[in-house]
Amino acid sequence: MELKIALLGFGVVGQGLTEILEEKGKALAGDTGFQAKIVAISDMMKGSIYHPDGLNAAEALRAVKETGKLDAYPDEPGLIRGWDSFKTIQETNADTIVELTYTDVRTGQPAIDHCRAAFECKKHVVMSNKGPVALAYQELSELARKNGVRWGYEGTVMSGTPALRMPITSLAGNRIDEIKGILNGTTNYMLTQMEAGMSYEEALSEAQALGYAEADPTSDVEGYDAQYKITILSNIVMNTPLNREDVACEGISKLTQEDIEWAKAEGKRWKLIAKCYREGDRLLAKVGPEAIPLSDPLAGVGGAVNAITYYCDLAGPITLIGAGAGRKETGFSILIDLINIHRNQL
Repeated sequence: MELKIALLGFGVVGQGLTEILEEKGKALAGDTGFQAKIVAISDMMKGSIYHPDGLNAAEALRAVKETGKLDAYPDEPGLIRGWDSFKTIQETNADTIVELTYTDVRTGQPAIDHCRAAFECKKHVVMSNKGPVALAYQELSELARKNGVRWGYEGTVMSGTPALRMPITSLAGNRIDEIKGILNGTTNYMLTQMEAGMSYEEALSEAQALGYAEADPTSDVEGYDAQYKITILSNIVMNTPLNREDVACEGISKLTQEDIEWAKAEGKRWKLIAKCYREGDRLLAKVGPEAIPLSDPLAGVGGAVNAITYYCDLAGPITLIGAGAGRKETGFSILIDLINIHRNQL
């Protein structure tokens, strides 16, 4: 069965997914039987288009590349313009909503309300937005279950690196007692540069120049991005309800060059570590800088790379390393969720 997709948001990730579907559509159909058609795109800044028979994805990409707007998408019989995100959810013939809007991570909005609307319309949702999964996982997963639809969120923790799917599928049967990871590439890049001799301010400036850090880097450097991600892992992989406020959080902004040199002398390396672990019948979680031994697999992960270790009772510690962001990487995370909806295995 061909999935009919509505994209909410047509920025870097939405365009990356569209490019993947254009490039690999025939191969995916042949290899997996997966077929998808984009019927709607709604973006607050770029405009909105809908055609029940499907859009010309190449034309949508061209229009945005050349003009920054979907207004340049060619008119054709049956094409509808101007619908907002909620009308797109409720009134298009899409069966799957790909939620890629800019979302306030403090409130999870508007993505939480997009999920609610889609589930109530009995439509699947796939997203890379952290907010809804970190802030409303219990409510939204129950609403999806009640309406018989699926909710995909692989890209919320480590982009296209399967930080959620791997432990749930490949490590099934293990008891995972602890998860420990480098879940923010910006701070990992900065710490790598600081160890090479840069000051905190120099490392931050370079990270911003390279596009790793935003003009306002607070979410990264104060640990909030990693705090959301370990909350998601606690809820989904450890299967324990946990609120973001339950996760103690400290960033790297107070680390000095003296701290870096001390760690070197001790045979250690500073990393911003997010972890959750069982202590009796409780699950505890925290984010903060740790000087870890060079023998730890996470200590060897440099640059803007993410890594995570699962401590399993049967398989032992398993470490997964990969990109935590990127146009194609996050686009792939959306694709794999879509394929698994097609397989009915999400």
